[in-house]
Amino acid sequence: MHFGELTDVEQRVLGCLIEKRWTTPDQYPLSLNALRLACNQSTNRDPITHYDEGQVRDAAQRLSKYGLARLASGAGSRATKYRHLAEEGLGLDREQLAILAVLLLRGPQTLGELKGRSDRMAHLATLDDVSRVLGDLSGRGYAERVPRQPGQKEDRYRQLLGGDGGAARAAAPIAAGGFDEPVVSVSAHVAERSYDEPGPARVPAPASHDNGALEARVTALEAEVADLRTQLADLLD
Repeated sequence: MHFGELTDVEQRVLGCLIEKRWTTPDQYPLSLNALRLACNQSTNRDPITHYDEGQVRDAAQRLSKYGLARLASGAGSRATKYRHLAEEGLGLDREQLAILAVLLLRGPQTLGELKGRSDRMAHLATLDDVSRVLGDLSGRGYAERVPRQPGQKEDRYRQLLGGDGGAARAAAPIAAGGFDEPVVSVSAHVAERSYDEPGPARVPAPASHDNGALEARVTALEAEVADLRTQLADLLD
């Protein structure tokens, strides 16, 4: 099959397997229950989903047939566990998988959002590093740029493994050329933080230089809380 045809639940399962490998290594590979909880987290996910165990299991099994995941239950294990095989299946390294996982789990993102939200999986020091990784993903047909729309200050980027890649949530049409225009360098983004222009019913976000660091800290705290929930549920299971 073509990887651009992954269903929504397959995309979510793959994104969770990639994410949890590096954010909760002690709990990886994931049991079916832990994988279901990871898919349905209320933090670091867009949209929020309510997949049942059967949907998650079927999606994981299909990913196994595609060469993107496999069963990984150890000897004597009472729980069915899964791990991803995205390095081999997609031919991507850790940095590329980290960015792809964020796109799979949260939809279209700006460079700044991708940098902050991927940091727990792979450290990308600058926005230029994120731009480079997105260029690599684009060259392999796994991502593309969503041009800036009215009310937005920055372009966004989406994954192309299936469906519309979350384009509907970005409320923006996709240019036919994808990354045909050069990915904007860090210098062009320093002056434009990752905030949308305020609409009629919105309060403008402050332009403090501390906002980027604050967002990254909040994102990290949200992820830690979600990971603790997953670990607790896994222990109860």
